[in-house]
Formats: sequence, structure tokens, C-alpha cells
Amino acid sequence: MTTAVVVGNPKTQSRTLSAATYLATQLGGAEPDLVVDLATLGTAILDWSDSLVADLVEQVGAADLVVFASPTYKAAYTGLLKLFLDRFAGGTGLSGIAIPLMLGGSPAHSLAPELALRPVLTEIGGTVPGRGLYVVDSRHDDPEAYAEWLAATAPVVSRLLEARP
Repeated sequence: MTTAVVVGNPKTQSRTLSAATYLATQLGGAEPDLVVDLATLGTAILDWSDSLVADLVEQVGAADLVVFASPTYKAAYTGLLKLFLDRFAGGTGLSGIAIPLMLGGSPAHSLAPELALRPVLTEIGGTVPGRGLYVVDSRHDDPEAYAEWLAATAPVVSRLLEARP
């Protein structure tokens, strides 16, 4: 099983990265095999001929489980994450389970993962089990902020992973 994390925070080594890595570890049972902190790619993310970005898209697309994470900006995910997601072919770009995770300053935008990120992940081929996860960023390092969601969704993810060829 291959687990990946894709983080669309424009700041490297962000709280969003920490939250996504924690969630992927909880769901996959080990540290993720691939961590893509999009902020580290610089202008390469804008170059559709860049081989590093193309390779990352291929690896993420083939992963069994991918946590896609973003801070919430204007009730949506970041443009940085959008640039990366635009690289995936509709309906076939992702082959595994896709987990939408968004962090924000208050519960006011708690529907953002469902309304903004989930539809894109399903459109590009990801299987999104359960609802997207929203975490108030001041609680990004509090396991209790994830506990209820994990209790409901982790068993579904486990069953789906076991059923994969």
C-alpha cells in the first residue's frame, strides 16, 4: 500500500503539512511514503513541461491513499493546490482513496472540504469515503480534533484499502 500527502499551503513546513501527515499516518498505519509540500516546488508548478511535477502527479495518481490538505482561503482551497490538481485527467487521474482535509481559523468554513475540495477529488477519479475533514488550525496538533472523524471514517478507509488489488 502506498500513502501520499499533498499540501497546498503556500508556506513550507506548515501546520497544514503537520495535520495532513498526522492524518495519513493514522489512516495508513505508518508515515506516508510520499509527501508533496507544494510550496517547495516554486515556479515549477506553473510549468506544464516540468518533469519533477509530472512525476509527482504520476506518483500521487497511483497511490492507494492520498490526503489532500489546504488552509481555507475565502471558503475554498488555495490556488497552489488548484494548480496541482489541474494536472490530473478528469475521471482517471487518481486511482485510490482521496481524503479532503482543510484547516481554518474558525468553524465558520467547516463545510469547505465538502463544498470546495471533495467535488474536485471525485471528478479526477478519487474515491472519497465519508465526509471531508475540517480542523480549526489552532488545534492542528491536538489528536482530539481528529478523533471523531477518524472513528467514523478510518474503518471505511481500511475496508476500501483491503479490497484494493
